[in-house]
Amino acid sequence: MAKGASYVVQYRRKRAGRTNYKKRLDMLKSRKARLVVRKSNMRMLAQIIEYAEAGDKIAISADSNDLKEFGWKYSGKNLPAAYLTGYLCAKRSIAKGNKEAVMDIGLQASISGSSIYAALKGAADGGLQIPIGKEILPDDKRISGAHIADYAGKLEKKEHDKKFSGYIKAGADPKNITNTFNEVKKNIEKSFQKDA
Repeated sequence: MAKGASYVVQYRRKRAGRTNYKKRLDMLKSRKARLVVRKSNMRMLAQIIEYAEAGDKIAISADSNDLKEFGWKYSGKNLPAAYLTGYLCAKRSIAKGNKEAVMDIGLQASISGSSIYAALKGAADGGLQIPIGKEILPDDKRISGAHIADYAGKLEKKEHDKKFSGYIKAGADPKNITNTFNEVKKNIEKSFQKDA
């Protein structure tokens, strides 16, 4: 422990390694809302957060569990679900009048092609104006779930039923994930055309 009159105790969140205040200040200087994407073991969460002196305010939120009402029966944490969650968040944000944001991944590792960037691509495709570098985004085949369908097609029946038991229990065929992805995206689009 340092001693002396000039010793300053750092903010609690900085000491705990939960906030990088330099990066946060750089984002706040843009005066734009932040698109915050977080991943848990079971789902994806995308939020539009606005700065306020009393504390940040969540303006819009989309959860991969929300995709069920649009026909999604697959995992809530895979790349297609991440993309659709970002897409839904963008549509909700635009419906409320917020058309631009900056990406905030917090202290998560920045890995090209990850689900965080799939959600970012979904938000950009949903109409939200976000500065992005195209080289970090996953390719369209992975976003639509084609890699999952290909893998499911290569497995033998017994192994297929074991690996995709959760999908089968929910009444979803992993070989049709790409078609379902496209249907869910259209359903999200339709629901916001009705509101307009």
